[in-house]
Amino acid sequence: MNLKKLMLAVFFMGTFAILESQAQELGLRFGNANGNNVALDGVFALGEFSRVHGDLSFGGGGVGIDLLWNPIYRPIPDTELNYYLGFGPSVFLGEPFLLGAAGEIGAEYEFPDFPLIVGLDWRPYFMLVETTFFDAAGFGLNVRWRLN
Repeated sequence: MNLKKLMLAVFFMGTFAILESQAQELGLRFGNANGNNVALDGVFALGEFSRVHGDLSFGGGGVGIDLLWNPIYRPIPDTELNYYLGFGPSVFLGEPFLLGAAGEIGAEYEFPDFPLIVGLDWRPYFMLVETTFFDAAGFGLNVRWRLN
């Protein structure tokens, strides 16, 4: 089982490192992120209205990794806000080891004259491996710096 955990950790960290080198936004996420309290937060554009939202979270006795695809990323009409919906794999490297999926719905504001993005989101988790459970307490505050 330890070899499986190590291989999965290397896969997720490698994927996160590759995506990070292509990041458009980097920052922090505060709040419940895969059972942890704070996460390194990155956004990687896949086109005008699609992106990958990745988190590497710490605290709570382990390290969590989320790679969520946001196929819907659009402006909210008549506001300065954008909304997004997404889903993807989630892993917690700790005791117990957890593997499952996360969903995401959120809204964010991009400052027009300053490279800062601030957003709020809700991220429910459905974990399947080592224990099976649903966690709907995944609210968070995102603060990211726009790189380009």
